[in-house]
Amino acid sequence: MPHIPPSPFVLVDGSSYLFRAFHALPPLTNSQGQPTGAIYGVVNMLRKLIQQYNPTLVAVVFDCKGKTFRHEMFPEYKANRTVMPEELAVQIQPLHKIIRAMGLPLVAIPGIEADDVIGTLAKEAKAAGLFTLISTGDKDMTQLVDEQVFLINTMSDTILDRAGVIAKFEVAPEQMIDYLSLIGDSSDNIPGVYKVGPKTAVKWLQTYKTLANIVAHADEITGKVGENLRAALKDLPLFEQLITIKTDVELELHPQELIHTAADKELLKETFTQLEFRNWIKQLSDDRAEPSNSKPTPKINKSVDSAHVEPETAQAEHDRSAYQTILNKEDFEILLKKLAAVDIFGFDVETTNFNYMDALVGVAFATKPGQAAYIPVAHDYMDAPHQLPLEYVLAQIQPLLDNPHKIKVCHNLKYNMEVMDKYNIKIAGHNFDTMMASYTLNSVASRHKMDELAGIHLHKQTISYEDVVGKGAKQITFDHVDIDKAGIYAAENADITLQMYEIFNARLAQTPSLQKVFETIEMPLVPVLATMERYGVLIDAVALQKQSEQLGVTLNKLEQEAYILADEEFNLSSPKQLQEILFTKMKLPIVEKTPTGQPSTGESVLQELAQEYLLPKLILEHRSLSKLKSTYTDKLPLQINATTGRVHTSYHQAITATGRLSSTDPNLQNIPVRTEEGKRIRAAFIAPPGYKIVSADYSQIELRIMAHLSQDQSLLATFAQGLDVHTATAGEVFSVPKDQVTNDQRRHAKAINFGLIYGMSAFGLAKQLDINRSDAENYINIYFTRFPGVKRYMENTRLQAADQGYVETLYGRRLYLPDIRSSKQMLRKAAERAAINAPLQGAQSDIIKLAMIKVHAWLQNIATDAHMIMQVHDELVFEIPEEKVAEYSKHIAHIMTHAADLSVNLDVGVGVGNNWDEAH
Repeated sequence: MPHIPPSPFVLVDGSSYLFRAFHALPPLTNSQGQPTGAIYGVVNMLRKLIQQYNPTLVAVVFDCKGKTFRHEMFPEYKANRTVMPEELAVQIQPLHKIIRAMGLPLVAIPGIEADDVIGTLAKEAKAAGLFTLISTGDKDMTQLVDEQVFLINTMSDTILDRAGVIAKFEVAPEQMIDYLSLIGDSSDNIPGVYKVGPKTAVKWLQTYKTLANIVAHADEITGKVGENLRAALKDLPLFEQLITIKTDVELELHPQELIHTAADKELLKETFTQLEFRNWIKQLSDDRAEPSNSKPTPKINKSVDSAHVEPETAQAEHDRSAYQTILNKEDFEILLKKLAAVDIFGFDVETTNFNYMDALVGVAFATKPGQAAYIPVAHDYMDAPHQLPLEYVLAQIQPLLDNPHKIKVCHNLKYNMEVMDKYNIKIAGHNFDTMMASYTLNSVASRHKMDELAGIHLHKQTISYEDVVGKGAKQITFDHVDIDKAGIYAAENADITLQMYEIFNARLAQTPSLQKVFETIEMPLVPVLATMERYGVLIDAVALQKQSEQLGVTLNKLEQEAYILADEEFNLSSPKQLQEILFTKMKLPIVEKTPTGQPSTGESVLQELAQEYLLPKLILEHRSLSKLKSTYTDKLPLQINATTGRVHTSYHQAITATGRLSSTDPNLQNIPVRTEEGKRIRAAFIAPPGYKIVSADYSQIELRIMAHLSQDQSLLATFAQGLDVHTATAGEVFSVPKDQVTNDQRRHAKAINFGLIYGMSAFGLAKQLDINRSDAENYINIYFTRFPGVKRYMENTRLQAADQGYVETLYGRRLYLPDIRSSKQMLRKAAERAAINAPLQGAQSDIIKLAMIKVHAWLQNIATDAHMIMQVHDELVFEIPEEKVAEYSKHIAHIMTHAADLSVNLDVGVGVGNNWDEAH
């Protein structure tokens, strides 16, 4: 990593921070509905930056509203940018207020872009002999990099010096203006040379060194790209001017005046209180003495719009001084006594790699926040110190983990359970998983990893796994990590997890509905999934290998047919080559374009083209079969565990917004149900001798939930009478007796039933059914006339979602809708559709999870010779002894149909076979 001199002059690209925080973080609001996410993100990044570099001189620079000299030169400059969303615009004023109160000089000059202000200040700082660190995510700034100016991307902690720019872009900083002039800048609407991308620009600059030299030798560049270059020659000087950051702007303030001063704690407290940033309020209220390295408040030039993050309000210093690595019995016994004396402790396991099937290397405990210990048992490297025996350590900790009265706090409890289960140790009782707590509190948030949560909720930067084991080819397994280094990392994991427990437990208690979801659904499901994963699924590897060979023959045949149609050979998997063949050579209509303006070759585009043209149809078939081959028929046999002889998928609870489970390695959710190839893959999931595969599947569960939520009398009556809901709907919509409904009418009704609960528009329904829009609108109008309760539910849900920013399932799971108040109609409409569907999918997810918990308890206590082996969408799959199939199937169906108390009965279909396909 490049060396940064102490206390550099720090320039922050505030506008870059603002937009990145707004788009990267989940939308946050206070209890009054005021958006706060961008404010929180920007301030958090500033706190981290100031804590890390503790600069004496610093400025946060923002763009002002209005046009600049670049708009006069090029009216189309930034013309593609939309109006700032209202939910972001309202956060700017309070953010500026906080930055000033933090003691950070804030600079925003009308008519001058932030880039030009930063460029000028960096140049002045260099002339004054100062080292400058520019914090930005904007690649345009790379042109400023030299021996005294570095860039830092705060989100990724990436620092770019001259060598870093060359490594990333393959051109030097002094070539960046030329490089950007050639490729253009879509964010600023600067076109560049048509069809010249980074690879071509790099090639030219490596050959000719400068843009001026490229222009001088333009006639030497052949092909279409040469023609494009020559066509752009008259515009390149303009592009170069637009790209170039000015470093000679007249400024009223200069680097030496941009001083990092003391924070206005009272104003910060007032603003944080209004925005409900409770952790930061608490930090301000700690009333700690000013650190010894704090700076006196100097006299400030009144023309400077200034303000500073005080060190104690920045990212908290992480005290690891009380961490311990235990290598002898005496210290271990002291730790055991401490653990025996507490009711709650943090726990974490370390294995050779991330797979729970790998060997245990050590365990870590936290007895209270700030105090943690690591007990290594299997570190194996040259001169590794003597460690306590594995069997001894396991025997001592087993009573602690088995004790149902002690709360074990883990991050990803399932993983810890699976590792310990391999050694016949159960993590028993009512435990706490901080990952699942974070997910329950906000399932829309995409970040539930411990390191990220520590930064967000504790404002602490933790040691990452890669910090310890390395990256890429140089990465080592954990058992080869130096014990001292491993000890701090592992102890920190247990400590941070315990600290997060205190925060999440309190937040769950503030929302009883979410606390109930956490305690009655998510946490009880953890051991269920752990048991399923550890048991695994039996696979017929021979059958899959044969299918792979046959798929290979079919794919080759499709490729040859495609070559004939295209009149040349090409890579069917290359979007670029496909663009050339379909749209340049064959002149097929361009259905839609990518964000970069290229013709799209996405699946929806190919499906539309496939209705009239054969080649897109072949490409789609090739893609589908190729994916099945690479993902399943080739890969599944390789995933069979050598010890168990089974495939062990991983189920993920903390991924989808609605609570649905997903799975990886293999992904069981994406195996096609209706295609012949998909059925053959399912047929390779087999029962062992003496057993049968039993599939229990909820029927039309979402429509039954809709009947319950909407209380529509016609829909309730349909299910109460045991009628086919699609036939009944067809009878209502098409005004025909139910016994005269045609297959085509039932198909249309099915599309309406499911389409409307997914928020499908008349346009979408017309497209799906291949009918005109007026007919589709007529169908929808008749449907809502016949089922008024459904329409009432939809309207009420939209209004409720817009009012509170989220919807809830039957069981209290909250599904946040960040775009429900968006100024962009497309985003808002999508959020409204999600608001209607989310409670249905969320309730569906909750019901099957409750069913799994109840079935698992029955299997553990009574039907111990049967096993639940898979969960896919609305289906549970079992291995059951042949002689018990009838008895157990009946009991499983009973448990599943009574998993929820709805206004209509749940219906479960049960199938039996020697493999999954036969049973489904």
